[in-house]
Amino acid sequence: MISFNYETDFEIANKADFTNWISRVIASENKTEGEINYIFCNDDYLHQINLEYLNHDTLTDIISFDYSVGNEIHGDIYISVERVADNAQDFEVSFDEELRRVIIHGVLHYCGYKDKSPEQEILMRQKEDEKIKMFHVEQ
Repeated sequence: MISFNYETDFEIANKADFTNWISRVIASENKTEGEINYIFCNDDYLHQINLEYLNHDTLTDIISFDYSVGNEIHGDIYISVERVADNAQDFEVSFDEELRRVIIHGVLHYCGYKDKSPEQEILMRQKEDEKIKMFHVEQ
């Protein structure tokens, strides 16, 4: 089950489209959908989580906590809407495109993809691009 939670005024308008897409992405990676909670927040909220749980004194767009068991995907994905908006401007893409990238980035971590090394970052970006293309594709 995929749920969307809000610690800010932002709200996803087309939840069903996002839920269906995320479910299809999980299935495309031969994983089973468990419980995934998205928590949309602001920079201050996510910064506090970054400090408290990861001991990182930096702003970030996403923090994911993976509770997956085997091939069943479970986790909490915190997303700073402010960071997404700033990154969209920096990368010269729409807010919606950057939001989709961040939303699926967390799921890809749960599927086993990492982004610590340059090679891993390249593969992660390729997977993000591949999965973003699935957003409007009905199967």
